Amino acid sequence: MENSKDIEQRAVRVVTVDLAVAAIILALGALVVYESVRLGAKWGADGPEAGYFPFYIGALICICGAAVTVQSLLGLKSDRATFVTYEQFKLVLVVLLPTIAYAVGVWMVGIYVSSILFIALFMKFAGHYSWLRSAAVAGPVMVAAFLMFEIWFKIPLPKGPVERLLGF
Repeated sequence: MENSKDIEQRAVRVVTVDLAVAAIILALGALVVYESVRLGAKWGADGPEAGYFPFYIGALICICGAAVTVQSLLGLKSDRATFVTYEQFKLVLVVLLPTIAYAVGVWMVGIYVSSILFIALFMKFAGHYSWLRSAAVAGPVMVAAFLMFEIWFKIPLPKGPVERLLGF
């Protein structure tokens, strides 16, 4: 059984993150190359085809991704540097996961309802404020945002079923 000190010392190594980033870079470069070839990456009778220049950019991206991969693999055994500990990563997730949920919420139910929920829940669970204080901040902030954007500046923001039900 692991003790809490072992768990706290676990970490993601820099080399691991480098390899993951290199894989992403290679995949994006390969996608650019593939799409460039699909569009036409040759020199045509009237000059370069649509994918000619993007093809070479994609190829350079792939070369860079391969270079990062080789560099990371060479340091795999010797490089023990820590990129992030699991405790630090948990702190990142405390912000990242609610933000992703908020973005999905804006798409599904509009910005105002999602923002009220995001502010109130974030204050309650990340900031450890009371439900009353969380609601007392979230509601007025979104009323102010609604008045400012929708009424005064006439800038429509993403709306959901609640706003449509209220006639906005």
